[in-house]
Amino acid sequence: MTVNEPVPDTFEDTPAGDRHPDWFKRAVFYEVLVRSFQDSNGDGVGDLKGLTAKLDYLQWLGVDCLWLPPFFKSPLRDGGYDVSDYTAVLPEFGDLADFVEFVDAAHQRGMRVIIDFVMNHTSDQHPWFQESRRNPDGPYGDYYVWADDDTQYADARIIFVDTEASNWTYDPVRGQYYWHRFFSHQPDLNYENPAVQEEMLAALKFWLDLGVDGYRLDAVPYLYAEEGTNCENLPASHAFLKRVRREIDAQYPDTVLLAEANQWPEDVVDYFGDYAAGGDECHMAFHFPVMPRIFMAVRRESRYPVSEILAKTPAIPSGCQWGIFLRNHDELTLEMVTDEERDYMYAEYAKDPRMRANIGIRRRLATLLDNDRDQIELFTALLLALPGSPILYYGDEIGMGDNIWLGDRDAVRTPMQWTPDRNAGFSTCDPGRLYLPAIMDPVYGYQVTNVEASMASPSSLLHWTRRMIEIRKQNP
Repeated sequence: MTVNEPVPDTFEDTPAGDRHPDWFKRAVFYEVLVRSFQDSNGDGVGDLKGLTAKLDYLQWLGVDCLWLPPFFKSPLRDGGYDVSDYTAVLPEFGDLADFVEFVDAAHQRGMRVIIDFVMNHTSDQHPWFQESRRNPDGPYGDYYVWADDDTQYADARIIFVDTEASNWTYDPVRGQYYWHRFFSHQPDLNYENPAVQEEMLAALKFWLDLGVDGYRLDAVPYLYAEEGTNCENLPASHAFLKRVRREIDAQYPDTVLLAEANQWPEDVVDYFGDYAAGGDECHMAFHFPVMPRIFMAVRRESRYPVSEILAKTPAIPSGCQWGIFLRNHDELTLEMVTDEERDYMYAEYAKDPRMRANIGIRRRLATLLDNDRDQIELFTALLLALPGSPILYYGDEIGMGDNIWLGDRDAVRTPMQWTPDRNAGFSTCDPGRLYLPAIMDPVYGYQVTNVEASMASPSSLLHWTRRMIEIRKQNP
């Protein structure tokens, strides 16, 4: 593994307050996009220094663990999930020293930090891929999955049906097709190659050495492909994840691994590992199917959609935990529902086709619920009460809105709204330089929906959310 950025050599980490190995079972998680939270230098883009400056707010809210989506070097064709260097910070976000400062500051406030790690694929701009396509016989020639035609793995579904016609794309430089389960600019890594496994393990340990407390492991069902299968949840993928767990447990105790596997519960439980051993794979996994069913249950005024999926959810090992969420940086996915249920969700929550993307709904919590305070409180209470650890999405605590005029998932990734001032208090730059425009509509615009106004009103959604988090902590 080559590190292209100076690594701080004066890092003295302050451990987070709760050192219990099961800390993640009691934690309230908060997903925060570095790009979206606070701009410290006036260039219109959120950065690590800006995020560090806002940690007191997150501590006040009651957050136990911050989850950062990718902040690595990237062409940003998929919000950073197209990584071009696993050991470098995207320059507009800062550098490694800024990251270490952020982690230490979070730990000083009793908060942990987990980061996204994109295991399945890289950007097509990653040096590994560029070398692989130019030199098939070189050291990187087998880092990706190549074939002479596009007929293999025909049983694998296409995930992004809106944009991709095939899981194979022809590369004119190498004269072969490369395999990709997501966008064509995200070639899948070849985990059959031991060198790839070593590279990824080294990258994981790199960030753990800098103080992170764990990982959200992105797209883990797709690490391996096998002819005659749907190329998801294969035994080889589980074997590699168990290896990751063994090596991390041995060197970095108290680390948490959170599996992102958008699958049915009976398949997801396998990512926890051996039940009798208390779990020897991932400590946590998202419960994707329960999320859309919360929306169905409330709209239908029936507990059945939620109680049914929970009843169908197998028991999990004693050392493991579900991650529960209402919204995140992606669309409200409707992959794990029936066609009839999907049509119902579209009819109830996304009547405008612009609200839909990638078999889901690209809206925030408040807009999905028409800014109905009672419903927002009900949904949040359910999130905090259901079995599992809750994961809040930045801005939902103040009822932020979305912008469906922006492309794809950017609708729900707009700047955090701090004040009614210029650029929502997010940045001092000219508004035209913002990475995305701040929300300005009459209901959800930053002039009326912002942290400053919410802090000043004891009856605000923000104060209510904080009190609910306190109640959850008093009743674990």
